[in-house]
Amino acid sequence: MGLMDGKTALVFGVANQRSIAWGITEALHREGAKIGLSYAGEVLKKRVLPLAESIGSDFVEPCDVTKDEELDSLFAKARERFGKIDALIHAVAFANQEDLKDQFVTTSRAGFHLAMDISVYSLVAMAQRAKALMTTGGSIITMTYYGSEKVMPHYNVMGVAKAALEASVRYLASDLGELGIRVNAISAGAIKTLAAAGIAGFRDMLRFSEQAAPLKRNVSIEDVGNTALWLCSDLASAITGETIYVDAGINIMGISLAMLGKEPAREESAG
Repeated sequence: MGLMDGKTALVFGVANQRSIAWGITEALHREGAKIGLSYAGEVLKKRVLPLAESIGSDFVEPCDVTKDEELDSLFAKARERFGKIDALIHAVAFANQEDLKDQFVTTSRAGFHLAMDISVYSLVAMAQRAKALMTTGGSIITMTYYGSEKVMPHYNVMGVAKAALEASVRYLASDLGELGIRVNAISAGAIKTLAAAGIAGFRDMLRFSEQAAPLKRNVSIEDVGNTALWLCSDLASAITGETIYVDAGINIMGISLAMLGKEPAREESAG
């Protein structure tokens, strides 16, 4: 038996086969979950439909998460199709590219509002609707990044949004716990995804992460997917309100030789 046999998961944020949301989807499907997918806009439809077909999912719906009426429609369709859901995956984030190029201090008012609406409030909006479908409890997971805690180059307003997202996870966990609904965040390390392509210097970040992380490697969407599987399963039934790091340990590091661009000093032989 699989860890998710008899359970249904609704996944927001699949963009292509390299998406973190797709890594999570594959892990949940592998362990028996029935999957419903939502994507952002017609541009992504041709990428997402073949992926859905590969796992036998025929629930594939577009949704603009900034529009309440579209969220209402999608969750109504999910209720009609599935009856209830057991897991909700929120892998949705966006900021204007111009707000990621310069300094955070140059962030526009409109850009700040947009990043917060799509990257943070969408989780709250989904949780409002999902709780009615999680009739026997459930698991809500969102995706965050270490830029919520420390200043990362070119992350800017997205780092502030991720900090707000992590605070939202804690408040939602408190509100929904009495319903048996757990809310957690996964803080993934640097992964080459469509979203990451918009961050200047990301390739350098990947190289640095591999050198500086205790495990001396980068993480994959499969690594994140397996952690999400655990959080969605009954194995994590007592875990809520947490941010779980899946980053090969880089979040524990202060300064490292990789940061200094140096190799460890070698002692001369006394011979």
